[in-house]
Amino acid sequence: MYAVVHRTERLEGTVTVAGSKNYTARYILAASLASGSSVVQNPAPIDDAYALADCCTRLGAEIDTSVETDWHVQGTGGKLWGPARLNVRNAGAVTRFLMAVCAASPEPVELYTPYPESLGRRPQQDLIDALRQLGADVTSNDGRLPVTVRRGNLQAGPVSVSGAKSSQYLSGLLFLAPLLEGVTEIEVRDTLRSRPAVEQTLDVLASVGIQVEAADDLLAFRIAGPQPYRSGVYRVPGVWPSAAAILCAAAVVESDVIVDGVFADAQGEARILDVLRQMGADVQYTPEEGRVRLRSEGRLRPVRVDGDLATDAVLSMVAAACFADGTSHFFNLHTLRHKESDRISDFCRELRKCGVKVDEGPSDIVVHGSNAGVPGGAEIDAHHDHRIIMALTTVGLRAQAPLGIKDAWHVAKSYPKFFQVLQSLGARVVLTDAGAEAGDTNREQV
Repeated sequence: MYAVVHRTERLEGTVTVAGSKNYTARYILAASLASGSSVVQNPAPIDDAYALADCCTRLGAEIDTSVETDWHVQGTGGKLWGPARLNVRNAGAVTRFLMAVCAASPEPVELYTPYPESLGRRPQQDLIDALRQLGADVTSNDGRLPVTVRRGNLQAGPVSVSGAKSSQYLSGLLFLAPLLEGVTEIEVRDTLRSRPAVEQTLDVLASVGIQVEAADDLLAFRIAGPQPYRSGVYRVPGVWPSAAAILCAAAVVESDVIVDGVFADAQGEARILDVLRQMGADVQYTPEEGRVRLRSEGRLRPVRVDGDLATDAVLSMVAAACFADGTSHFFNLHTLRHKESDRISDFCRELRKCGVKVDEGPSDIVVHGSNAGVPGGAEIDAHHDHRIIMALTTVGLRAQAPLGIKDAWHVAKSYPKFFQVLQSLGARVVLTDAGAEAGDTNREQV
């Protein structure tokens, strides 16, 4: 799919966001590890979630995704076992979570991706090292996919894992530890990136009956096992990163937009409300109703933001800052280099095509914004990355000449209806099949 984004004068209306991508993955995995039947309500109907459901089905779970609002899961009682070969598509969290729990399998489980230039380049070595410390048998392609795991001499015990590149390694170990007999003590070394994502993991584990002793700084954990995962009915909260994408799009033009379905939880991307207030938008949030109302005249102020606290909203924030009257600084972005793309260098490269003045550092993005807008008139490479697509769409709303986005179907990874939602609010976006990858089965979801 090819998207052409035209300058838009005003956005207005009400939208409801679907379930959280992060919470959906965690509840599907927990329900697959439980005994008995579970219902995951309000799941995110996105490619990552379907990828995880498909993989868990291959490992013995029964998952019915035919009703979009309620997915039914028949769990395995903690035995997601091979032999199996799993297509993890382009999903980093799916890869790390399954790599960890499948280390308990007595038979080999291979994880591979059809996206060698995206997920295939992302590092897995820190998790591989941690699993080997626990005795698992792990082979890989020089620390990258494909990876094959099996139990080997796996047993509970002390384990150290780096948190410098991704918190997903730690979350994977937290899902594995209850399956092991004995006490697992996890030490996080170096630092911990994306702390809110770990808080989401702990939130889900607690709701399914898993007891975890965690240090206040989330750098040390103690989990006694085995502990059974509990089946039940679990409701996925609304997805704040998708809400952030819509709210940032609304902020850069004249607007009056309401976003429903976003309640207070552990998602760090809720910080988008404070950032947009600092930028000058009128943001009203009613947490008990899960409703945000944003009104903007499109005139924004620059900001300084610690991006590690809201990882999946950073690119949307940067897009909004392109139209602020001054220089904005987004820092502590280390993890963005290890996503579906290099979300610092790749994103800045595409911004420059649009005429944005932007600088990058090892873990920084500095935007020299202009309230007058940007020239536009460029063709954007999506880099297989849904966040880049959504952020550059926001830039296109204030560009003087249209922006063309190649391979726009990748937005289905987290927000299949993103373009349709923007169109319903008044955005001038034209979608065609031109530029779509031949034979790709996901593009029809866009």
